[in-house]
Amino acid sequence: MGEQKVKTLAGDELKAPTVLSPASARKKSKKFSKGRISIHSSYNNTIMTLTDPAGMVATWTSAGMIGFKGSKKSTPYASQKTMEEMVRRMREIGVSEVDVFIQGVGTGRESAIRSLTSSGILVKSIRDKTPIPHGGVRPKKPRRV
Repeated sequence: MGEQKVKTLAGDELKAPTVLSPASARKKSKKFSKGRISIHSSYNNTIMTLTDPAGMVATWTSAGMIGFKGSKKSTPYASQKTMEEMVRRMREIGVSEVDVFIQGVGTGRESAIRSLTSSGILVKSIRDKTPIPHGGVRPKKPRRV
């Protein structure tokens, strides 16, 4: 299309401002040594998020991003491979010790933590944040005969 030019009221020609694509406008993540990993393990997928101690998201990954599709995303093997990808990204950022927060009832919970501990990164704490119902739902009305 060529360069776009803008004419001012005085008649001067200026170059139009260039719009940055989202990929080039994205800023580089800061380096930090301590972080938090949130693992959301559902029946369908395993999603992992790395944040700094203040809670700002640095990176994330999931079994679907690794390349698993369908029912393979919910397997322990997919969770292990997802954690290996997360560890690779953590090393790029410079994270050496983490607190782990687990949520969900999926099959990839234990295999993700095993993969993380065997990678050489110091795990300071593991906390389960899976919601537990208390009180339950309201019971049905008694049947009238």
